[in-house]
Amino acid sequence: MENNKDYPIKTGCDRGLCHQAVGRQDRQLNTYDWLADVPGNTDDTDLVEVQFKHTRKGYYHNVNHLDLKKGDVVAVEANPGHDIGVVTLTGRLVKLQIKKANLKSADDIRRIYRIARPIDMEKYHEAKSREHATMIESRQIAKNLGLDMKIGDVEYQGDCNKAIFYYIADGRVDFRQLIKDLAATFHVRIEMKQIGVRQEAGRIGGTGPCGRELCCATWMKNFVSVGTSAARYQDISLNPQKLAGMCAKLKCCLNYEVDSYVEASRKLPSKEIQLQTQDADYYYFKADILAGLITYSTDKNIAANLETITAQRAKEIIEMNRKGEKPETLQTDGKNKKPQGPIDLATQENIARFDRAKKKKKKKKPAPSNTKNNREAQPAKNNREPQSDKNDKNSQSAKDGKGAQPAKDNKDVKV
Repeated sequence: MENNKDYPIKTGCDRGLCHQAVGRQDRQLNTYDWLADVPGNTDDTDLVEVQFKHTRKGYYHNVNHLDLKKGDVVAVEANPGHDIGVVTLTGRLVKLQIKKANLKSADDIRRIYRIARPIDMEKYHEAKSREHATMIESRQIAKNLGLDMKIGDVEYQGDCNKAIFYYIADGRVDFRQLIKDLAATFHVRIEMKQIGVRQEAGRIGGTGPCGRELCCATWMKNFVSVGTSAARYQDISLNPQKLAGMCAKLKCCLNYEVDSYVEASRKLPSKEIQLQTQDADYYYFKADILAGLITYSTDKNIAANLETITAQRAKEIIEMNRKGEKPETLQTDGKNKKPQGPIDLATQENIARFDRAKKKKKKKKPAPSNTKNNREAQPAKNNREPQSDKNDKNSQSAKDGKGAQPAKDNKDVKV
């Protein structure tokens, strides 16, 4: 919210972010309202979801029956005073969101006063402009008191009567003296709220190694514990540098596909089973769980004579070994061929071709030739001389005593 300093306050059908509030998604933890264009969606309930700075949300009753749309800036009830937030959801989906947030007490659901007026927005911007300086100064106060804690963020209420200090600490912290010092310094009501490193990463935001914005900063609100067992099920190397996210904890995305891997791994034979053929004995080496391919090695400890077969073929060989039979090879056709996988078009071109120096083509020199051949190579029209030049040459040859001799091949042609 603090990034958009100027909220346009509109009236009529143009108010809100878009038509029916289903097109633009620019809020953290945003919920796509796929029931927005259903007639009577807002008639069933007066509950409204309002979002504040970063990942803080609240649910309120629209007791005044205001015509609220997604993106409206509203003034809501707070303790004490009022707060300023943005409407992110209305209608039937708000009930599901409340159930997901486990809000069972009616006291947690307050009411909406009005759509924010210009005077409300002026006070709101004044409160937001004080947050960064307050955070820096509060960190120095906590350091002077010798408290083992880190103040990660400060959020002022919309009417400047209250400030929430979000802090991170490994254990319990006695901040009673800190609250007194902060209240004396900033002259507001102080509320301390402890958060974890995952919540801090969600409030700060950033880009993950996948190239997308952090999940905790966009749509995640409830964090589920992530264990290294999720990486083991997916055959991911237990490298802390690759498994850790921006918060220095295990990545939340490790839990996204673990159920699919667990279900697919049940179709694979056990890793402890040894495959016996007439040539050699094969041991489990690695597996592509989702593709259903298993690679076996003739050595139990190192990669030697690797053979890749399907899970169905491995089960067939295991059943044959139980009956005392041994196939010639692991492959079905008796030849040691690996199953053809997907073709990577990028590997068809050699990347080293960009490093090769371009060879300059040498220009071929024309072959030497005598004057007679050069004259013969010229066009015929150039060999023709004007009539006046021929007469001059004939007269010159007459003076020298050399007359023009007729050609031997000239013969009279009778028609």
